[in-house]
Amino acid sequence: MTYRTPSPYAPQRRPRRPSLPRPPRRDRRGRRDGRARLTRRGRFALLLGAVLAVAVAVTVPLLLGRDEPAVEQPRTLLVPEGRRADQVYTAVDRALHLPDGTARRTATTPGVLPLPAAAGGNPEGYLFPATYPVLSSTTPEALLRFMVDTAARHYGTARIAEGARAHGLSVYETVIAASIVEAEADNPEDMAKVARVVHNRLARGMALQMDSTLHYALGRDTVDTSFEDTKSDSPYNTYARKGLPPTPIGNPGDQALDAVIRPADGDWLYFVTVAPGDTRFTADYATHQANVAEFNANRGAARQ
Repeated sequence: MTYRTPSPYAPQRRPRRPSLPRPPRRDRRGRRDGRARLTRRGRFALLLGAVLAVAVAVTVPLLLGRDEPAVEQPRTLLVPEGRRADQVYTAVDRALHLPDGTARRTATTPGVLPLPAAAGGNPEGYLFPATYPVLSSTTPEALLRFMVDTAARHYGTARIAEGARAHGLSVYETVIAASIVEAEADNPEDMAKVARVVHNRLARGMALQMDSTLHYALGRDTVDTSFEDTKSDSPYNTYARKGLPPTPIGNPGDQALDAVIRPADGDWLYFVTVAPGDTRFTADYATHQANVAEFNANRGAARQ
């Protein structure tokens, strides 16, 4: 598919019906002429006329016939699930060849991004993870707005609203919880269990005690938390403060969001990943302490 507008994010005056790409030309023997180009695999956010389509794990052919004028082919910017806003800003600056800090200044300028009132002007959690097309004419404002608009489409469904209400949460609080699940789960299969732990601890009035929220406040990405770390007076210190942190701690994907509105059944209150692929969930504190000791032993052995 070839973009014929100056930018894939440029608004059009009136919707146009999306057209299918013409079949690739073939030589006299019926073979393809070899000029079909393929994008990377991933979630590719496409603007088809006025219609937004998000294709998951597909390959989109970019076809150019011999009689068609050459036009710029879009590059792609991948935003993986769970990346923090700071990481997205850096990626946007690099993708658009802009000075460091340009995307951040754009995103934090009041009124630039169509964020919900609950976000208080903070884009964290609303820079939706996907693969976005980028042209030389793409501006940081247009790209970031498109990310926020994509998030609004995913978060603004009746299913999400009903699921949030069923657990006594607002949609924004659901996004916050999903960002924690995204950061804490060792693999996608554990997300629904981690979400259940979050719900169980909130229901009991327990502090969440999630390392990921504390590390977000400290601006680092690690699995190690010291006793001194837990003394932080940050509102993101869920060891010292009960309830959810004030904002998301990253930009969650659909699977984490689904886990929060449809958590697994269980009475778990604790979990720890003792080794890659081996996350232990339990409702018993003594069992959890034994699991933590095994985790620490594994970490110590890995450092030797």
